[in-house]
Amino acid sequence: MLVRLLYVSRAVDTSAAAIESILAQSREHNLSKGLTGVLCYGGGVFLQAIEGGRSAVSHLFSTLQQDARHKDVELLQFQEIEERRFGGWTMGVVNLNKLNHSILLKYSEKAELDPYAVSGKVSFALLEELMATASIIGRA
Repeated sequence: MLVRLLYVSRAVDTSAAAIESILAQSREHNLSKGLTGVLCYGGGVFLQAIEGGRSAVSHLFSTLQQDARHKDVELLQFQEIEERRFGGWTMGVVNLNKLNHSILLKYSEKAELDPYAVSGKVSFALLEELMATASIIGRA
């Protein structure tokens, strides 16, 4: 059974090296566990969608809640899915600091990433827009 989990957290360390470390670890471990997804970051906030088997996704989320690199971890959405939306990436990435701010403004009150202030449905719509506009980069 495939599921998708969407969560938000705040970065403890916002340096480029810390972000790259998170991405490298995700790409290294996700493939063997059948996990795919996308990570958006900007302004010290992470928005991440993870797709895969229910057990693997649940286990990863539990691990993320204990990860010292994240704080204020909140579940935004968890659902059974028929197919993956982010299957092309072991972990795609969007640096929102390099994004046209009108995309963010389309989904929120201000042109900044704040998934804490919007619904999971709105946050997922933002991810889909980023995918449609080819804003997601990464390796399979």
